[in-house]
Amino acid sequence: MPPRLLGLPMQLQQFVARPFQQSSPLAFLIPQVQQSRPISILSALSDNPSAYNKRIRRGRGPASGKGKTSGRGHKGQKQHGKVPARFNGGQTADIVVSGERGGKNPFSVDMAPVNLERIQEWIDQERIDPKRPITLRELTKSRCIHKVKDGVKILGGASEGATNPLKQPIHVVVSRASASAIASIEAAGGSVTTRFYTPSSIRHILHKESHPFISLAWSPQSAPKELLLADKIGEDASESTIMKSLGLKYRLPDPTNRRDVEYYRDPAHRGYLAHLLKPMESPSLFFRSPEERKSAAGVKKEKVLPENRVW
Repeated sequence: MPPRLLGLPMQLQQFVARPFQQSSPLAFLIPQVQQSRPISILSALSDNPSAYNKRIRRGRGPASGKGKTSGRGHKGQKQHGKVPARFNGGQTADIVVSGERGGKNPFSVDMAPVNLERIQEWIDQERIDPKRPITLRELTKSRCIHKVKDGVKILGGASEGATNPLKQPIHVVVSRASASAIASIEAAGGSVTTRFYTPSSIRHILHKESHPFISLAWSPQSAPKELLLADKIGEDASESTIMKSLGLKYRLPDPTNRRDVEYYRDPAHRGYLAHLLKPMESPSLFFRSPEERKSAAGVKKEKVLPENRVW
């Protein structure tokens, strides 16, 4: 049965449904685009893919595929009742025998690494000025490093027998530096200073709201002169006067944790708190150096025995 054309009388519908030539005066009544579909669409109805997930029916006879034992197998504790996770048959639990493994170290820090060869490449491209101190602000603004979270660490000094990657002296102030990088920078005539940063202080430095390295515990007398000449800072200038002259809003924090204090007190790390050490004093806040222990003990007196001693 041909589809009906709604809105037309029955006789006109029969006339239009007949095949006739385009020259017919009623040809304009025929729709230009013919659409064909089945009279009943109930047979074509279906769910979208993954819209219906057939539930597994257990214990409903062998035809279901999960009949009889319902997938539990034969006998045993796992068939008769529930077993808690990581149950080991009643013996000592594995977590007691082996202990917990993995986890996150709460003392770990996320440092942005940068290689000396990359710094030298940026200097060759004139993206970093070697005459000024190279801080995390210069490294970030020049896109030498990205996404600084807890600080910056310099890596990749010259290995044994290799040439120094630096062609000129540079003066660096970063969070940490490897021993090989310190040796390479100082061999080229530069200096390395490591200082403490926090994520909030790093944001203030990048927004030019804090000084890159001046703080209350900073000693201008022990710092390299090249760092002070860049901002025209005198050796007798205090932190408050420097902040007022440069129009800074926030001051840099100093470490309060023992691990951080000991790290930046160590001259081997070129820490900015190394001037706090006394002669023969250990960077550690708990242990004393062997020289300090010897000096504190003094000269040990030898015990003199009498001449008429029997035993």
